[in-house]
Amino acid sequence: MKRNVVCGSIGMALIIAASAAFAAEKTKSEEAFDRLSSLQGEWKGQIDGVNTTLIYTLTANGSALMEQCRPEKGSEMITIFTIDGDHLIATHYCSAKNQPQMATPAITDAQKPLAFSFVRVTGLKSPDAFHNTGLTVVQEGNDHLTQEWLYESKGKTGKNVFHFTRVGEGAEP
Repeated sequence: MKRNVVCGSIGMALIIAASAAFAAEKTKSEEAFDRLSSLQGEWKGQIDGVNTTLIYTLTANGSALMEQCRPEKGSEMITIFTIDGDHLIATHYCSAKNQPQMATPAITDAQKPLAFSFVRVTGLKSPDAFHNTGLTVVQEGNDHLTQEWLYESKGKTGKNVFHFTRVGEGAEP
């Protein structure tokens, strides 16, 4: 009987140690995605002077983070974030009716802001049509978020910076 208890205790300790080792073996891109997933919930801010709500939802069995951008005036947009090997991908479904895909470089520090650069775009009506070409997501603590969007239109480039604050449960006053 004593032997069974000792063997059972050792077995349980091995299972716990193996679980901890497995959890510790996350890649930097998985760690960065987990950090990005901490945005789940509702955020408020303004885009070009229009009150805007962002809603982040983890979907597809935890493999995709969906951002719904809902301005009070104008069309809703969606951005989907996923892991692809050692980097993250962002595909933006824009109200301009195109879909730019952007990727980070290989993630080496999961705590740094995520800078996505242009990879390709689908649905572009013409080469001069407006489309986003980059996105930097800066998480400032648990309750503050900044997005820096790069764009191109009619041969010119630009940048828009938007600030959001978490609302609801857990938000700082």
